[in-house]
Amino acid sequence: MPELPEVETVRKGLNKLLNSFFIERIEVLKERSIASIGGSESFKSNIKNSYLGEWERRGKYLIGSLNTKDKISKGFLVVHLRMTGQFKLINKQIPPCKHTRVRFFAKRGKELRFIDIRNFGQMWYVPPSKSVPEIVSGIKRLGPEPFSSDFNNHYLKEYLKKKTRSIKSALLDQETVAGVGNIYADETLFDAGINPKTKSRNLKNSELKKLCNSLVKILNISIGEGGTTFSDFRDLEGINGNYGGQALVYRRSGKSCKKCGGKILREKICGRSTHWCPNCQK
Repeated sequence: MPELPEVETVRKGLNKLLNSFFIERIEVLKERSIASIGGSESFKSNIKNSYLGEWERRGKYLIGSLNTKDKISKGFLVVHLRMTGQFKLINKQIPPCKHTRVRFFAKRGKELRFIDIRNFGQMWYVPPSKSVPEIVSGIKRLGPEPFSSDFNNHYLKEYLKKKTRSIKSALLDQETVAGVGNIYADETLFDAGINPKTKSRNLKNSELKKLCNSLVKILNISIGEGGTTFSDFRDLEGINGNYGGQALVYRRSGKSCKKCGGKILREKICGRSTHWCPNCQK
């Protein structure tokens, strides 16, 4: 599943490549891709004849502003990529692949396609009279953004003080911190030197401070590399992310730790494959 760095890479691509993209027509090829009230017909009628403006990210959600020619708000287009969703900008007329779910058509043959192999991705239309969380309930439950001032060791200490679950499980919970998934949870815990099975409430303040710093560090590195290649992630121009080759523990079970030379272990924690070095992560 695309995590924060991959979603942020897509957001940047949408802002860069869709400047003044005017949606003349929409074709919904899979009804389940539209999650907002009224289904695909309401979705299409509300969004067509709109200009796509700036895109924001909240956790793993993408939020695009919709405007008239005179910059009057027509609401928002909200997208969650889920496991395999991706956008592709098309500049010439070619038939859509079988995994194309939604097509946004502009002038002169330009087209934005939403392609989703597993077909779990979702889209919402949010009218200007409503806030995004009113329509997209999942956004209400998100914790602070990792790069925000609200995410720090003091916040984590208070939030986790009664949690008996593992710190790996806590990091995967979007209510703890928004946007983190399996890849960056493993990489962050390794960088911070924290065993993923440690009970959340048992972490010391110094360890929580390391955790916050490591998470921001790892996410910044991955965003700079355009995300990871794992799970066949592509940006709008079909380019792989480059972070996968820098992973220190994720998907490296049985290999030598790049810090100590010991063996990287793999174990299921909270139902997810977890990779760590028992020597570096006590």
